[in-house]
Amino acid sequence: MDVVELGAGADYRETWALQRALHAQVVDGARPTLLLLEHASVYTAGTSTQPGDLPTDGSEAIEVDRGGRITWHGPGQLVAYPIVALPDAVQVVDWVRRLEEAIIRALAASGLATRRIRGRAGVWVADAAGERKVAQVGVRVASRASMHGIAINVANSLAPFTAIVPCGIADAGVTTVELETGRPHEPMAIGRRFAAELEPLLDFAPFTSVALDDRAAVHA
Repeated sequence: MDVVELGAGADYRETWALQRALHAQVVDGARPTLLLLEHASVYTAGTSTQPGDLPTDGSEAIEVDRGGRITWHGPGQLVAYPIVALPDAVQVVDWVRRLEEAIIRALAASGLATRRIRGRAGVWVADAAGERKVAQVGVRVASRASMHGIAINVANSLAPFTAIVPCGIADAGVTTVELETGRPHEPMAIGRRFAAELEPLLDFAPFTSVALDDRAAVHA
């Protein structure tokens, strides 16, 4: 897998266009590519977004072709877009499971224990204080190749989430790696760890994980 670090301040529409170009190449047989970046501040609305999810402050929400609902991307948040051809035997939900597993392993290496929550896509911190989402997953699969991907709240402000219903979930909070561990973290460092954890999962050997329903996070 080729890993490309685009750095901070990446424009969403430009990066989306890059994804589409890489997706066409992967469909034609090119090596998989993983983009690592931090977006300039932006709201994106997936295919399941509801009117009540949209920003209350009048901010634009870019409509995109990934699954899931609305979310925010911006400085301090690690975004990773794996452009990967999927074998016929690998279903979209299994691909989401692998992305979640790579996040869980990467965050464990950073000192944060996380988990899946039944019926909710993404990766969560869950303890006596409640459930808090730390990473989001939303993908699109076309011509048996995936695009879009994951976002991990590393060192970002949580203020932008207050203007929306993040991922359509009104009864749980959001958090960051820094808030949960009490120490600073560099988004790209966590991105590199995510890349290292995802690589072995791309052999697409049978993968065992909790069977959870996250159909809202995918768009095939």
